[in-house]
This record gives sequence, structure tokens and C-alpha cells, in this order.
Amino acid sequence: MAVHGAPMPASAKTTHELERSASGGRAVAPVLRVENLVKRFDTPEGPITAVDRVSFSVAQGELISLIGPSGCGKSTVFNIVGGLVPMSEGRVHVNGEAIAGPHAAIGMVFQEESTFPWRTVLDNVAFPLEIAGLRKSERIERGMHYVKLVGLDGFEKRYPAELSGGMRQRVSIARALGSAPKMLLMDEPFASLDEQTRLLLGDKVLQIQQELNQTILLITHNITEAVQLSDRVLVMSYRPGRIKRVVEIDLPRPRTSAIVSSDAFGRYVAAIWGDLREEASRGMLSEEAQSSRHERA
Repeated sequence: MAVHGAPMPASAKTTHELERSASGGRAVAPVLRVENLVKRFDTPEGPITAVDRVSFSVAQGELISLIGPSGCGKSTVFNIVGGLVPMSEGRVHVNGEAIAGPHAAIGMVFQEESTFPWRTVLDNVAFPLEIAGLRKSERIERGMHYVKLVGLDGFEKRYPAELSGGMRQRVSIARALGSAPKMLLMDEPFASLDEQTRLLLGDKVLQIQQELNQTILLITHNITEAVQLSDRVLVMSYRPGRIKRVVEIDLPRPRTSAIVSSDAFGRYVAAIWGDLREEASRGMLSEEAQSSRHERA
């Protein structure tokens, strides 16, 4: 089990990392490169640094999870990479292009499923293609391809109200994949689902990722989910959020949720939990101290 941490910051190891292509060993740039990312917010109590000098890269076909305690800034990283929030300092490149706003190379799946209730499954999936100006016949053909990919063929004429929560989230995933993004960002996509559905939907994500060789950055607070899905897990510290440790998940692929019962899986979960427990405890102490100061004021 490879676990990398200080003394050398994890960011320094990966900032200019080049990945080797499977075909000929030729060095290629990563799909996503985040360099020295800093985000500060102004608050009534003064400026707060939410993310501090975060750096990492994601290679083609790699699935990376970003995990950390509540308030560590992982969703802030998601929003910056997705072009939804400006960074204070640093650089983000996707497919070699600097990110300065929403980008066509990036697909996004959010914590709350975002289907349109007045559209059928197929019409939801095809919506980005409609916005892009594709002909109806092409939209339907491509839309059905991704409906089948997420296992919803036979439900293409149903409306979201007729689907379970897990099925609606699969519609959101299909819609994000429909525009063939170079990078798929997923922010706590299974958070509202029960544990059994989470594991099974994780299997579906792994199947899709393998079939498309899709590059994915997953934001999660669920350790089991991170280990089940990831090639690497980046563990963030409590605020200001930094990369505390990089855990390489050396489990066989193709991988399914059956792996969660293995001893190796348990060791990864325990190692990551050790870091998260330490950071979460630090966060609780910080919040308690802040609350005490406010009470005395």
C-alpha cells in the first residue's frame, strides 16, 4: 500500500508530473493540472484562506478522489476547477488550456441531482446536445447511447418523478457524459443515497469509466467510496485545506463493490480514516474555540 505524505509536500511531487501513455511510453501532459491553488474569502471576521497551495494532476483515464473533513475546501476546489468560482492565486489547466470560467472540456455532476422534471430521461440527457445545436436525429442517437451506458434503456420515456434517486443521478451522469468531456467532475454525487445504492452506483461509475477511459475527479467525504473507485486518494487537511497525503490504491481492476470485503480494502480505509480523524478532530476543536470566543465577546 503506497501512502505518500510530508516531509516533501504532495503538491511538489505532482505539479509538473508527466504521465506515460500506455501505447509507446511517450510522455504526455495530464488532463488536469492544478498548481499552487489558493482561495481566500472575505468574511465579517476578516479574510479566511479556504484552500492553500493545493497542487495535483490527473492523468488520462485516471480516477482521483479528493477527501477531507467538513470545511476543508474540497468543494471549493471542485468549483474552481469547474470554472464556477475564481481562484485567488494559482493555475488550473484542463487539456492544456487555462481555466477562467466554465469550459466545454469539463462535465460536472453535482450532489443534488439536477434533472429537469418536465423532460423525459432521454430529453434530459440530450439537453446539452440541443444547446450545442445538434440535429434532433443526432441528439436522439447520442442521447440513447449514454442512456444505455448508464443502464437506463427502457426508461428513456420516463420522467424524473417516476425514477428512484439513484436512477435520477444516473441521468445526471449520462447528461454530463453526453458532451464527451475530457474531464468529469463529481461533487458528492451519491451523498443523498443509501449505502447499498451508493455501492451499486459506484460499480456503474467504474464500468463507465473503464469503457470510456474517462478521466474523473471525485469529491467525497465517504472513505469506502473513495477506496472503491479511485486510483489515488488525495487527503486534505482541515482549513486551510492542503494536500496532507496521497494514497495510491493498489487494488486489482476491473474493480467492483465486492472488493470492500477484502483485507486490503480494510487496510486502505483504516489508513485514510487515521488522517481524517486527526483533521476532523482539529476542526472540531477550532470551531469550539471560536464559539467560546463569540460567547465571551
